[in-house]
Formats: sequence, structure tokens, C-alpha cells
Amino acid sequence: MKDEAFDVSTAFSETVALKRKITMLGAVNPNAIADYEELKARYDDMTAQRDDIEKSLLDLNTVLKDLKSEMQKQFDEGFKTINENFKHIFKELFGGGNAELQLDYTDCPDPLDAGVEIVACPPGKKLTKISLMSGGERALTAIAILFAIIKSRPMPFCILDEIEAALDDANVDRFAQYLKKFSKDTQFIVITHRKPTMNQADSLFGVTMEEKGVSKIVSVKLSEVETRLGAGTVE
Repeated sequence: MKDEAFDVSTAFSETVALKRKITMLGAVNPNAIADYEELKARYDDMTAQRDDIEKSLLDLNTVLKDLKSEMQKQFDEGFKTINENFKHIFKELFGGGNAELQLDYTDCPDPLDAGVEIVACPPGKKLTKISLMSGGERALTAIAILFAIIKSRPMPFCILDEIEAALDDANVDRFAQYLKKFSKDTQFIVITHRKPTMNQADSLFGVTMEEKGVSKIVSVKLSEVETRLGAGTVE
């Protein structure tokens, strides 16, 4: 094992340098292997957790995509049904004309976030947006949309708070008669002061003040009144 080219004069400096490097390495850790195995086990566990999270995120995105697709399908079907109902109900309430609901995709790439534009054409007028209609026409158009929604998915009961307040007497009468049609499937509680609406009601509830400062609730069933006093009495 003899090195023929070994230089004895440089041996001392090389020995000092090697000792210095060994010293810089620090003390020998007899538990290095055990520490490595413990650290590797922790690394493997964290890696497995990361993989689980990534898989869960992928599964969640897939579920959200499927859910969004189903929501879009249901929305399209519901919107189509409501739009068709609105077209027919608008004509009945206005006695003619045309109307429809349109989706507004302006600055909105997601169909589920799209706005809804109401385009209506009352009898004798040009096709226009609801924002250009009179207050009474807007109110009757909104009522038509409400009935269109109820018709597409009937509900047990519905509370209406003076929704026909802006209508004239003729349109209030149309509203009340159409409301009577829907009362076969839905019970309506209507807060109103309009006589045509009251005439179509089955029961009336009101508050009277016979004495100053003393309120009293009164009620009457119009069907019983007509039975006792004769048909047409309520009119």
C-alpha cells in the first residue's frame, strides 16, 4: 500500500487540514439511522396526506362540475316552462299583446349568473322593455310573472301584499278573476284595499275601531253571505 510519490514534506499540512475537516463535521451521531427512519416515515405520511388532499380536490371539482351541469339543465327546463306560462298569462291579464323572458349574458360568461330581461308588448303598443312601461303595466307584468312561477310549481299557500295597488279598476278585476283560478290549487292570503279583489275572496278579515283606541277584528265568509241573501249580493 506504499505510495511511491508520497511527499513527506506536505504530510503535516495535509494531516492538519483533514483533522480540521473532521472537527467541523461535529460529533458522530449514533442515532443517525433511527433519526433518518423517523424522518422518512414522517415524510412518507405527509406525502400520503398531500396525495389524499389532491385526490379529494379532484373529486370535489368533478362533483361540482356534474352539479353545475345538472343545475344548468334544471334551470333551462324551469326557465322554459316559466317563460311559456308567462307568455300565455300575460295575454290573459292584458287581454292581448305579447311578452317573453330573455336571458342577458352581457359581461357574464356563466349562464347561471346571467340576468333576466323582461320584454313585453301590451295591446296597441310596440315591443318594449319593462323599464319603459308605465307603473301599472309594470305591476301587471310582474303579477303575470308571479303567476307563471306559481303555475310551473304550485305551492300550498301564498301571501300577496297589495301587489295590485298600482292597477286601475279594470286590470284589478282581471287580476282578481285570474287569482280565483289559482285558488283551486293554492290558498292565497291577500292584503288589499281594492274592491274587485275583495269581491273574489272567499273570506274577508278586517280591523274596525268601534270605540276610539279599541281595535276589533271582524271576519265574514262571502259564500255564506251569498247563500243567505242570494247570488250576486256581494257584487
